[in-house]
Amino acid sequence: MRSIGEMARDSGLGVSALRFYDRAGVLVPARVDPVSGYRWYAPEQLDEARVLVRLRRAGTPLADVRLVLAGWSDAEADLVRGLLQAHLRRLERGLTEARGAFSTLRAQLDHRENPMTTSTGTVRLSLSASALAGALDAVRFAVGEDPELPMLGGVLFDVEDDALRVVATDRYRMAVAHMDCAGHGGPREQVVVPAPLVDAMRALLGDGESALFTVAAGRVTLEAGEREVSGQRLAHDFPDYRRLVRLPAGKRVVVDVPALREALETGPVRTAEAGGSGPAAREVSVLAATDGGTVAVCRDGDEDGDGVGVDRAFLLDALSAGDRDRLLLEFGPAPTAPLAIRRTDDEGTFSLLMPVRLDH
Repeated sequence: MRSIGEMARDSGLGVSALRFYDRAGVLVPARVDPVSGYRWYAPEQLDEARVLVRLRRAGTPLADVRLVLAGWSDAEADLVRGLLQAHLRRLERGLTEARGAFSTLRAQLDHRENPMTTSTGTVRLSLSASALAGALDAVRFAVGEDPELPMLGGVLFDVEDDALRVVATDRYRMAVAHMDCAGHGGPREQVVVPAPLVDAMRALLGDGESALFTVAAGRVTLEAGEREVSGQRLAHDFPDYRRLVRLPAGKRVVVDVPALREALETGPVRTAEAGGSGPAAREVSVLAATDGGTVAVCRDGDEDGDGVGVDRAFLLDALSAGDRDRLLLEFGPAPTAPLAIRRTDDEGTFSLLMPVRLDH
């Protein structure tokens, strides 16, 4: 007999997924301890669990999963083949429909007259070097690294009137920082600065001095004291981040950052498949705002459906970028809403984490 933990390790299904499939009557343990409720699995169930892993990856509906496993255990090969073929046809139809929809969207993009990022003319900003350093530190962790999305491989400098916002996103997280500036006072201008140039700028910045940021003829320059760094801007449009940061009202909780960090590093995690070019699996922490005004790192089944799953490493990065001992966590009205991490003394500097679909 295998314990539920051993079954999870050997099959590739998470513990929460095994519990879900037990409740759904799909993969019922051979024995459940009547006192502790602990699940035990027979040796032959390992093969069924591995079949289930492949069905999940193919997006097989739960009703078909149940029938496939029933047919698998009874050696009903014709039934299993028929169900798999039917699902494959559905996937192919869906792919055809998706290609058509994306083709239409590409055609619409080709006919758009206005790019998402304002065409940058000449920009000249006077900035606090320490404030710019802090702003870059607050967003650098969220810069994208996907070569297929080069427009996300830098930091957006968005200036309007006497305010500068720097923004970074890799689709799964976004970070925004706000600071005052002088010397512009005009209409909105935007420029995307590539990550290597951002890092060179950050290395140039010290405390107690001013900095001059200029953009001319597509070239970005930062001067701080007698030092200077310069490079080409990214010739790509950055997403309209302002639409993405307008969130529905939710529940706000002030957290002690060192305590939350310890709870995350030592607390329970779940496993979720990663999308894109990331690792095959991600460690997910499930957070819930309690009635007592605290944030709990939930074990499986503790959150009563209200917990939000986030990539643990991403959340730890966001806490570090927040650079405060106390931060404000804002939970959306549903677990599908982003989790916001804000400073209590500066709500113009914050990060958003997209929720991760929990592994069940």
